[in-house]
This record gives sequence, structure tokens and C-alpha cells, in this order.
Amino acid sequence: MNNSILQASYLTLSKSKNLLSRLSNEQLCNDSVPPYHSSIGSHIRHILDFYKCIFNGLEKELVDLTNRDRDLSVETDCNCATEYIDFVLNSLKNSNFDVDSAIDVIDNLGQGNIRINYTVGSLLAQANSHTIHHYAIINYILDRIGVNINDEDFGLNPTSPKKVVSTN
Repeated sequence: MNNSILQASYLTLSKSKNLLSRLSNEQLCNDSVPPYHSSIGSHIRHILDFYKCIFNGLEKELVDLTNRDRDLSVETDCNCATEYIDFVLNSLKNSNFDVDSAIDVIDNLGQGNIRINYTVGSLLAQANSHTIHHYAIINYILDRIGVNINDEDFGLNPTSPKKVVSTN
């Protein structure tokens, strides 16, 4: 894995393993936080389903982001979620994707399905940004349920300015 896009995705997704090692199954599926009442597990599953959809589509040369697997056990069981993360990480690590090759993608941007021309690299970059976005939501949930994972960059886009804390 010598491509920077694959490496970035791998490192970003690896944060999920750190997260899961600090959670109980009860915390993983806790959906008590308003306003959306989503769980950490539902976000983790969604992230991983997105990647699996990409892997499945690359084999067919058409990625349909509207047709994803949804293994609900990942939302409630840290061990299932960790196994799924390992699958995705291993798929990235052992991939030989040509990030410059063209791929057709089907997505729904709010007005029905459309077909979009991508490169494999741009699709993987989108998946990485998508993951970071969901980590930000997870971070809000973690805060509300009182869990600290000791990762100040979790859910923070690398281009976001960091707040400087004065020590005076």
C-alpha cells in the first residue's frame, strides 16, 4: 500500500479500532443523544458499508452507493464491528487499485439516483472525508455519554485550524 490516498484511508479507519477498544456494547448502541438519536454503532456500520460498497463495485466497474449492505449486528456488538473494520482495513492494505482509473458511481444527491464519473482515487478520498465527518458526529455522541477516547484529532478534518489554548 504505497498510495497516499489508501494510506490516509487506512489511518483514518484505524481510529475506529481504537474507539471500539474503549467501548462497551451498551455504549456502542446507545441512541439516547438528541436530536438524531443515532448510535456510535450505526455510524461505524455506515462508514464500513460505504467502503464495502466501493470494494464490491470496483469488481463490477460500477459503484452504486445507494445499494449498501447493512449488517445491523455491527451496530450492537463491538466484536462484530471490529471484525468488519479488520475486513475493510485488510482490503485496503492488500489492494492494488489504480487510483487514476475511471469508475462510474451511482449516488443519490437528494433528487434521485444519478450516474457520476469518478476516478478510484477521488472515490476513496470521498470515503475518507465521509469517515471523518461521521467521526465528528460520533465525537458529539461520545461527549454526551461521557466517554473520552483520548484522540484530539478524532473527527477533526486535517485542514481545520486547531484552537490554540492560552497557558497564561
